[in-house]
Amino acid sequence: MKHIYPIFDQIVGRKSKENALSQKSIVVWLIGLSGSGKSTIAKNLEKSLFSNGYFTQILDGDNLRFGLNGDLTFTDDDRQENLRRTAEVAKLFKEAGIITIASFITPTHKSREHVKAIIGETDYCEVYVNCPIEVCEQRDVKGLYKKARAGEIPNFTGISAPFQEPLAPHVVLDSANSSIEDCVAQLEAFILPRISQENDSI
Repeated sequence: MKHIYPIFDQIVGRKSKENALSQKSIVVWLIGLSGSGKSTIAKNLEKSLFSNGYFTQILDGDNLRFGLNGDLTFTDDDRQENLRRTAEVAKLFKEAGIITIASFITPTHKSREHVKAIIGETDYCEVYVNCPIEVCEQRDVKGLYKKARAGEIPNFTGISAPFQEPLAPHVVLDSANSSIEDCVAQLEAFILPRISQENDSI
């Protein structure tokens, strides 16, 4: 872009920051329907990793809608922009050596490919929190499905907007039939070899 002069090549590099934190950074991107358990799994994963000495940051859809992305609506274009901004933030945290856990519905193949392209394929860990919409509706702790069924929330994923099941996620968590603890343990088993500096060949 004209008159823009990035200084990425002049700042302390990712490897140095990873070494300072004694970890390797990664972006763990949890996708799934509203009510599938993404945020709960993300929170418990962060607590577990942090208690074991890892430096982490959660990017949650509702939190970012409250702040950074507070100007965006739920049109298709704004939802894509919501994900684009979040992916760019996740990339910054990754470059700072931080293990980043993002929790977003990310409903389409196209949106996931865009996120992966921004973050970088080798640093992007796609986690599908698989839960039938019937179970999500039964939980409905926020009352969103009820409002969507009543037409009060347009473009609601799973009701009036599509959700495409991921084609090849790195991890699939069955949150309808597994406890939160089991989901976190399954996810940690995949992540830990990738964030430990003892496994530099991975």
